[in-house]
Amino acid sequence: MKHKLPHRVLAALRISGKLHPGNTLGVGVSGGADSVALLRLLLEIRESLGVRLIVLHFNHHIRGAESNSDEEFVRALATAHGLELVAGGADVPDAAQRNGWNLEDAARRLRYDFFDRTVRGGRAARVAVAHTADDQAETVLAHIFRGTGLTGLSGIYPETGSVVRPLLAVRRRELREYLAGLGQDWREDSSNQDASRFRARIRHGLLPMLEQEFQPVIVEQLCRLSSLARREEEFWNQIVSFVFHSVTAGEPERGISISIKDLLDPLRLGDAKGEGIASPDALSCRLVRRIYEELRGSRQQLTARHVEQVIHLATASTSGAETHLPGARVERDFNRLQFSRYSPSLQARPGRAARPARSYAYPVELGERSPAEVVVPEIERRVRLKVIDWSRFARETTGGQVALDLDRLQSPLVLRSWLPGDSFRLPGRHRVRKLKRLLLESRIPLRDRAGWPVLTSGGVLVWVRGFPVASEFAAAADTRQGVIIEEEPL
Repeated sequence: MKHKLPHRVLAALRISGKLHPGNTLGVGVSGGADSVALLRLLLEIRESLGVRLIVLHFNHHIRGAESNSDEEFVRALATAHGLELVAGGADVPDAAQRNGWNLEDAARRLRYDFFDRTVRGGRAARVAVAHTADDQAETVLAHIFRGTGLTGLSGIYPETGSVVRPLLAVRRRELREYLAGLGQDWREDSSNQDASRFRARIRHGLLPMLEQEFQPVIVEQLCRLSSLARREEEFWNQIVSFVFHSVTAGEPERGISISIKDLLDPLRLGDAKGEGIASPDALSCRLVRRIYEELRGSRQQLTARHVEQVIHLATASTSGAETHLPGARVERDFNRLQFSRYSPSLQARPGRAARPARSYAYPVELGERSPAEVVVPEIERRVRLKVIDWSRFARETTGGQVALDLDRLQSPLVLRSWLPGDSFRLPGRHRVRKLKRLLLESRIPLRDRAGWPVLTSGGVLVWVRGFPVASEFAAAADTRQGVIIEEEPL
């Protein structure tokens, strides 16, 4: 190992402590200079590490024949060094369109999913990828321009999951010099020269200008900044994780909610905030980012501006207001914020997510001795209507049940979602009230109101979930047969 680079890479891997003698290390090789240099460096130090190498290549199918040529180049390189090649691929443009990701984000997600599957399948213990100091500097600058906080300044981590990045302290030009000394060629990705791409403009325009005209060691300075930010971030992540699990409810598939009080005062400082104690705003912003990450699997597309929108929703809006994040919607329901995913295919117009269709209407066939069961997928509920001997079982009904007088019901019976013009008379009240107003006064969350179930008899509302039945249809002392209405999740 005459060149110094192998020693530096060996030291970086040993410091990580993630590799052990006998492990198989997958090497992500795109065919570009950086990844080819990583492979050649690891070939030099594999005996010192005591590891076996395999080559991993993911074809993104973005550049047509050029992408296929990259794969053939990597295959030949692996063969030349007697290494096994594990190749994967996906239609990245199609995945980006289907999931609402930008092209770069889609490529990264699918590539890392391929790496994860390789590790989970037992073919490798770790995967090494070729991010350099230049990549780190470009990432930090990109985050600054898009709007970021400490999280974005942390840049690329030396390790994430099973992935290690031993070249983060190495400049790109050092790797090219190393390859030139070996006489090793590589592939050039034409998209890296595309001046319309934001990252390419930073790489080929901004960063060289900063080095030449302002600070020759700007790359090293930005890398140091990211290292300091990561230390702070690691501490904060522990705090945020604890608070997140303490104050949120729900799950990514169905949505995550948090009370506005807990979001704005997660440490529950109360009035003490005005007595010289630091504001919890920093923690509030981090909670927003953590909730978004739980929903989307990544916070890559979330900017500081997006976080400000959510905080504004919590502090300066009324129930029913909402804001939109990349691939997510946040709604205010009285004193809570509800975070949920949405797909661009459901959008009603650019920049705004359409609500899923929640209206429904199901006829109910109810006989004197035959119960009815209605499955309502729109609200993920099964509704049962059971006929009972009221005089015998009246005292056995529970608080979760309501009873109608079967003899007072008229056909058709319909279980449906409420409609804006619906009216309802509560027991003991002479005045008919708009159901919309009753739902609002009952503080039923906006997202649930859309499919709120009601039962009509001959076109008249006789039952509304969560309310007493209409007086003129309620089971009474002289009722022979009652109708019990029950619900359960699907």
